[in-house]
Amino acid sequence: MSSTASGKNGTWRNWGGTVSARPARQVEPASAEELAAAVRRAREDGLKVKAVGSGHSFTSIAATDGVLIRPHLLTGIRRIDRASMTVTVEAGTPLKRLNAALAREGLSLTNMGDIMEQTVSGATSTGTHGTGRVSGSIAAQIKGLELVTADGSVLTCSEKENPEVFAAARIGLGALGVVTAITFAVEPLFLLTAREEPMPLERVLAEFDQLWAENEHFEFYWFPHTGSTNTKRNNRSAGPEQPVGRLAGWFEDEFLSNGVFQVTQWVGRAVPATVPAIAQISSRALSARTYTDIPYKVFTSPRRVRFVEMEYAVPRAALVATLRELKAMIERSRLRIGFPVEVRTAPADDITLSTASGRDSAYIAVHMFRGTPYQAYFTAAERIFTAHEGRPHWGKVHTRDAEYFSRVYPRFGEFTALRDRLDPDRLFQNDYLRRVLGA
Repeated sequence: MSSTASGKNGTWRNWGGTVSARPARQVEPASAEELAAAVRRAREDGLKVKAVGSGHSFTSIAATDGVLIRPHLLTGIRRIDRASMTVTVEAGTPLKRLNAALAREGLSLTNMGDIMEQTVSGATSTGTHGTGRVSGSIAAQIKGLELVTADGSVLTCSEKENPEVFAAARIGLGALGVVTAITFAVEPLFLLTAREEPMPLERVLAEFDQLWAENEHFEFYWFPHTGSTNTKRNNRSAGPEQPVGRLAGWFEDEFLSNGVFQVTQWVGRAVPATVPAIAQISSRALSARTYTDIPYKVFTSPRRVRFVEMEYAVPRAALVATLRELKAMIERSRLRIGFPVEVRTAPADDITLSTASGRDSAYIAVHMFRGTPYQAYFTAAERIFTAHEGRPHWGKVHTRDAEYFSRVYPRFGEFTALRDRLDPDRLFQNDYLRRVLGA
């Protein structure tokens, strides 16, 4: 998965190819002070400001025709505090680099999403998450933040310092300021045992509560047009370390999950009628396996096939009903869905605009191969998700607006009031934020 890139004439494009922008200028600050100066200059010039990470969001959350902040020089660990078990890292640091550096120090984040190409600020600002019974999103592991606000000042916040900003800025959507550093809680490096195995969808749905309760991290992929899933259970282990063998890992994670899958997506896009048959074959391609490794090597997987994605968080208690409705919709439609549906969970947290704010949540992610028409599928899926008071991932395709969010987020008004205080002139505004937060 590549980083964000500039094309000809300074055009910026996101990873999924769904968004492009031509900023008036791009700035690459190497310190919080340089970034603050860039914000002050943009304000003087009457230009809007947005920061961009790896470009993995499918929405236009980072797009601007003003000043684009590229934080790839703001990288590296500032300090490790073993007394408080925290690490402070520059905002532009890729998760991949952070995870490797922590492992060398005998440390680890508690939970991760399934990719690690994003920058730490991009991942947290949009609410990137993995799956967990008691451990939440990456943002839920934040203990402190440093951000440059609209007047060019550098603000630090935590549970004790500027707590109202801390409550919101952990998932700030780029609306409150530009994050320059993040302090994460860490713990001693541990081992996880992953158990991956196929399982009939009906069994997963019937036993979902039990599977969730018995495992620290449970997720599954359902293959539309089939009754099959591939499940994954991750639990802490005393060892010994038994990673996936190099040949087996290449065969399943690269050859099958990326190489062969890419070819099947090309075929399905060209001849949609083949998709159900391909889905039946794909659902049986991966065999059961068990392995034990350090956390980030278990949580994450290579994702090289490009796609477009919509993901909604629904109340965890509503997951089974929501997924059954999604399945029934696909079966009675003429849709041909070649990508599996991904299902994960997260516990309730206290972050103002977290998709898990105040409620135990389950995530349902629908995907389509890039270049394949996705609007009909996503529109029908979104209708189901919103009927269950679903909250869309801030960085993935959706059509919701501020009026909707004010109903599904009890603390939505707290966030917008804080935004009014920190950015009254909307220096960090763009079309996406105008839609989801209001003017």
